Order: sequence, then C-alpha cells, then structure tokens
Amino acid sequence: MASSSLISTAAKRLEGKVAIITGGVGGIGSAIAKVFCQHGAKVLIADTRDDESQSFFVHCDVTSESDVQSAVNKAVSTHGRLDIMVNNAGILGAKVSDILDCDATDFVNVFLVNTLGAFLGTKHAARVMKPVQRGSIINTASVAGFMGGFPHAYTCSKHAIVGLTKNTALDLGRYGIRVNCVSPYAVPTQMARSYFGLSEDDKFDVYSSLKGVDLMAEDIAEAVLYLASDESKYVSGHNLVVDAGFSISNLALNLFNQ
Repeated sequence: MASSSLISTAAKRLEGKVAIITGGVGGIGSAIAKVFCQHGAKVLIADTRDDESQSFFVHCDVTSESDVQSAVNKAVSTHGRLDIMVNNAGILGAKVSDILDCDATDFVNVFLVNTLGAFLGTKHAARVMKPVQRGSIINTASVAGFMGGFPHAYTCSKHAIVGLTKNTALDLGRYGIRVNCVSPYAVPTQMARSYFGLSEDDKFDVYSSLKGVDLMAEDIAEAVLYLASDESKYVSGHNLVVDAGFSISNLALNLFNQ
C-alpha cells in the first residue's frame, strides 16, 4: 500500500506551478487561492483590499494596466515563471432593473473592473507565457454571461468576458496557452449577500433543480482547479457552467418543477 505521503504528493495537481488570482482576498477568489495552495501551487493574490496576512500578496487595481503588469512581473521575478492566471476580480454594480434608471458611470465602472480587468490580466499573462509556449488563463464569468434577466451592466460585462475567452483562446492557442472561463450561478459570498440585503445568518435561497446540494465558493474553486491543471490540457475556449442546470430550463414551462 502506498504511504500517505505518496498519496498526498500524487493528489497535488498544481505542484510547482505559479498562479496569480485577482480579487483573491474574499469570496470565490479566496476559495480558489486556498484550493490552489492545497494542490501545491505558489499563489500570488492580487487585490485592492490589502491583506497582509497573506504570505504572497500584491496590491492590484485590475483597471490599471501598470498594476496588472507589476503583479505579473512580481510573480515572474519571485518564482521565475507564471503558469496560471485567474482573472477573478469583479463587481456587481448597482441593483437596477430599469434601463432608464441605469447610471452611465456605474455601467462603465462595472465594465472597467469585470471586462477590462480580465482583458489586462489576459494580455500580461500572455506576455510572459508566450515565450515559454505554455500557460492556463481562466476568467470568472457568470450565467449572466450567456443569458438575460440580470442587471444590464453586469450582464453585458459577463457576456463580454465569455467573448474575450473564446477570442483569446483562438489567438493564444498557437502559443500553447489555454484560455477558459467558469460561469457560476448565485454563490453566497459576502458581495452577493450585501447585494441582496442578506446578513450572514439569512438563508441564501435561490432556485435549483438539483435538490439537497448548495452551491458554494469551494465548488467554483474546484472547477477552476480542473481548468488550471494538466488534466484539462486539451480544453480551451470552454465555458464551464456550474449552475445545476439552471440555465437549460424555462422555469415557466418546466414539466419537472416540484
């Protein structure tokens, strides 16, 4: 029987790899960072929320190209390489359903953080991945990235991320770089709870056709882990949807609704 140390080593799917996670201090980003570290990756957390408790942190505003460039440069100067870029930083924007009430400044700000941030992260990750002809870039999109029914700014920004993922997968594939995205359904992060006016003790009650299972940030982290690892070495341009089938159903005409 193999020793526990050998099993532990075999289970580390990112051993020796270097990763940057934007928006890595809280919510989904924090869960991704934890899972990556458990699987042997050297992780640089890039966020505007300074967290000195993190062993490897860099202050990074993803709307600033110089900040993103510096974060990538720090990873390379410290560890000599960058294998994985997770463009996870994002905001929800104002909770407005009527386009007549939408504020242009809020709309632009959501695009700057969500879409420009992913673009800059992809650009500068590709800059250092291209010479070595390898790398995995993962964007955090959303079910709002391929269906409607959500605030206009958020929906448009996430649609753009799915498009960016597909286009850059074609562009960067010739250099051995894979680009994919993960599209979560509603995850009970602090940001989402604040958006819906819920406290930590309030039940995060959303529709799901998959009974007995709640979607958590850790589930999204596991999906990102797959796309970051060599197990997905032939997967590129893919949108990995994590929504228990929410997006494939018309709730008004679903024969199987309980």
